Amino acid sequence: MKIVLAYSGGLDTSIILSWLKENYKAEIIAFTADIGQGEEVEEARAKALKTGASKAYALDLREEFVRDFVFPMFRSGALYEGYYLLGTSIARPLIAKHLVRIAQEEGAEAISHGATGKGNDQVRFELTAYALNPGIKVIAPWREWEFVGRNEMIDYAAKHGIPVPVTLEKPYSMDANMLHNSFEGGVLEDPWAEPPAGMFRLTTDPENAPDKAEYLEVAFDGGDATMVNGEKLSPAALLARLNQIGGRHGVGRVDLVENRFVGMKSRGVYETPGGTLLYHARRAVESLTVDREVLHQRDQLAAKFAELVYNGFWYAPEREALQAYFDHVAKTVTGTARLKLYKGNVMVAGRKSPYSLYDKSLVSFDEKGGYNQADAEGFIKLNALRLRVRAKAQPRD
Repeated sequence: MKIVLAYSGGLDTSIILSWLKENYKAEIIAFTADIGQGEEVEEARAKALKTGASKAYALDLREEFVRDFVFPMFRSGALYEGYYLLGTSIARPLIAKHLVRIAQEEGAEAISHGATGKGNDQVRFELTAYALNPGIKVIAPWREWEFVGRNEMIDYAAKHGIPVPVTLEKPYSMDANMLHNSFEGGVLEDPWAEPPAGMFRLTTDPENAPDKAEYLEVAFDGGDATMVNGEKLSPAALLARLNQIGGRHGVGRVDLVENRFVGMKSRGVYETPGGTLLYHARRAVESLTVDREVLHQRDQLAAKFAELVYNGFWYAPEREALQAYFDHVAKTVTGTARLKLYKGNVMVAGRKSPYSLYDKSLVSFDEKGGYNQADAEGFIKLNALRLRVRAKAQPRD
């Protein structure tokens, strides 16, 4: 039997590789997606081979990740439960897509992942897998094995000589990609406890950020960001640049108790510096270029879109249909936003666009601009008609 395992080299998948070999008597092919983890990718590939994988893939998917997943998601304005920019959620369909492809190319009967039976990732991986290959077999060790928690897994790793990056002294888990870092578990399971000071990787503590504000400009063309401070960059390079700039100013930290798809609340801590800058820059340009009713409608649908991404329905027809709408709306999102960064804060300092709907002559108190203020009287009376009728028919107490 052949199994393709989504392998990160962390605690869970390190043990899963060994566990699958023992319990399924299978040949294990490891797959690590490079979506911005840096040196960890090659380390994971080497570790997989050393731990018993017959073959180990390490694929550079950074440009595909940002171009085909992050940017389309950002066109929607998606924000889950008011805070979360969906950094983990949007990475899972990309990983699962290549997991299924490698399984087909290698003639593997099954795929496997390290997501727990309590989390969202199991849903995201498997919904994608079944959408792309309805006959694929999925093995989820967390739903099968005898381990109760990560402490027992650390003991198992020690007994089997498997090096893992998690210790009992530092038990939280981390997931990294180009869009964000996420932290959960261990000491973070107490929602009253502040995250450990040294935990963050992408962002400077806002208290230690520079004492002088920094300005930057982000330019958009036809819906996607294309330039930072006048320099044209590829999608992945652009996000990496924004991560550097936002990170040194402590931008993008979020501590959230969120509602998982499986029905429980969980606490996640995230740092998304570049994504936070993109979100605010995009809204600044949209405020100029998108019609009022379209923008309001887009924002209503964005909440549904965020829910679909969070819950794992990237390859579902409803997500694809909404994407077509968002892509249409984004066609006029061309222009530049100027942002001011200071100690964890992002402030819009300016915005401009060749497609701007902003007409200074109309809004100015110093110009008539073709607007007859007397027209407002009839507008107000028509909108007040139903309120006046109700007030007469149903007097308030």
